[in-house]
Amino acid sequence: MAASFLGRTGVRVLRAAVRVQHRCSGSASSVKSEYPGIVESRDEYHFVERLIPPTQVPNPPKHSAPTPSGWIPPKELPPQLPYFVRRSRMHNIPVYTDITHGNRHMTVVRKIEGDIWALELEVRNFLTELTGKTPPTQVNEISRTIRIKGYHDKELRTWLAEKGF
Repeated sequence: MAASFLGRTGVRVLRAAVRVQHRCSGSASSVKSEYPGIVESRDEYHFVERLIPPTQVPNPPKHSAPTPSGWIPPKELPPQLPYFVRRSRMHNIPVYTDITHGNRHMTVVRKIEGDIWALELEVRNFLTELTGKTPPTQVNEISRTIRIKGYHDKELRTWLAEKGF
């Protein structure tokens, strides 16, 4: 694999470099390190730490009002309801749109904990008051999601943010 990628001259150069490094790695009487020719420096490791990506998204700073991007922080105490909608790992309200079969528009509410049927009833009542029609909904207790026919993502996000999620 390496020979086909580098070609014959590249392989010769690599072999020569290995021979030179082996000869210059030190005498036999010196202490052999695990990686000859490499100096270990703990003082400069903070430069390496800056290059390593964080393992999780940091907590957002404290805001009392919506940010310029429209992000609304959750309330300090969760609302006392029989259900809870947990934020996504990017600290957003988990309401999404979905298109299936080219023209079937759906809104999906994810990360629901607690009584999912109580949330579905409140969502249905809220959208009935808003649109004048009762939208068809689908509850999946296993994946803890609610699917609503139509695009209602903006309305549901603001409604859930007003409730304190």
